[in-house]
Amino acid sequence: MRIRLLPEAERDLEIGADFYESQKAGLGVYFNDCLASDNESLNLYAGIHEEYRGFYRSLSKRFPFSIYYKLNEDREILRHHKGETRGNSDSNSTKDTNLLAGRSQRS
Repeated sequence: MRIRLLPEAERDLEIGADFYESQKAGLGVYFNDCLASDNESLNLYAGIHEEYRGFYRSLSKRFPFSIYYKLNEDREILRHHKGETRGNSDSNSTKDTNLLAGRSQRS
């Protein structure tokens, strides 16, 4: 299964890594490693997570970070991350569905 990361998700990951790195040297790298592992688990478990506002929502195993994603018609996973490192609450964490279509994305 192919996973496509949205630009907003890339930005959220960078902000999260920077935040944790500012807390302790090396923690930002550990954050990235953990989220990469969470990402890999979507290859096996995509579609089994609870749906929240039209997105599947997977929780990171080690950090207060959610992975919001949709499965498209080609069984690709279109993914958007959102964490709590910027003081976001779940009520405004998800992006509108239109962010998942028509954008150039990196796998």
